[in-house]
Amino acid sequence: MTQRNVIGHIAGADIRTIKIFKTVVSCGGFSAAESELNISRAAISIAMSDLEQRLSLKLCNRGRSGFSLTDEGEQVYLAVLKLLSSHQEFQQRINSIHSELKGDLAIGITDCLITLPRMYITDSLKALKHHAPEVNINIEMIPANQVIKSLLDGQIQIGVAPVFSKNPNLTYVHLYDEETYLYCGHEHPLFNVSDKNMCAEQMTEHEIVSPSYQHSPETKKHLNGFSKSAQASDREGIAFLILTGCYIGYLPAHFAQRWVETGQMKPLLKEQFNFSTPYAAIARKDLAPNLILSCFMDRLDQLIDSPLPKKQRS
Repeated sequence: MTQRNVIGHIAGADIRTIKIFKTVVSCGGFSAAESELNISRAAISIAMSDLEQRLSLKLCNRGRSGFSLTDEGEQVYLAVLKLLSSHQEFQQRINSIHSELKGDLAIGITDCLITLPRMYITDSLKALKHHAPEVNINIEMIPANQVIKSLLDGQIQIGVAPVFSKNPNLTYVHLYDEETYLYCGHEHPLFNVSDKNMCAEQMTEHEIVSPSYQHSPETKKHLNGFSKSAQASDREGIAFLILTGCYIGYLPAHFAQRWVETGQMKPLLKEQFNFSTPYAAIARKDLAPNLILSCFMDRLDQLIDSPLPKKQRS
């Protein structure tokens, strides 16, 4: 006795054909199912023939005597009702998982980015919190080199840091280019000197704050020729020393803006003493699928692709 071939697995096309079969049966025939399915009678006939061939079963009789199910067709119809019910339950369960995200999101961020006018990270976290209120968010403020190490070690899932070089095991989403200028404090001898009466050679006569944290070759180039008698482990430390009036130093424009507006700092020869640093959101390429991280990154992509409001353009 030869064993009949049965359906091996349910693919997308099989589900569609099975739904057509269910509608034909519930409508009582091909003609009545046309308007319900919004496809031609010929297309319904092809789908039914394909299903019969797929199952190696004759499911129905159709002809002058009308439409009727075979005994095997009756059994298949009952199985189809159970299958589609399970399929719907599966879809509802998946949707509930998406709508009830729970778990942790660990982020590592370099210092002094909160003053950026483009709040991509803040707005993405806000969207994640609204979508998944039970997600636990943990932010660590760490140096740029530690961001990369923590990502590779699996201590954090997303990092925000300057891009000095790219690691092949990480993926990078460009966020913005940070503009940096040379500043002095209001008590510094250069504060009351206009740019017209200032030259680049004068700058090197003054002591500059050197960053002791990781910085780019571009930064190192801009520090060459200066007398470096003070160091700082972060940009807030550089600001402290600039405000003493004893030193000049490089700061991001967005971070220094508060002191510029209050007259406590000013940029020096902006056309000559400036450089730009790219920043990116960074994640591991080999991370297992993670709905929380995907939700955060999807919102981040939307924000980056959307046009900036006029007041935020720089």
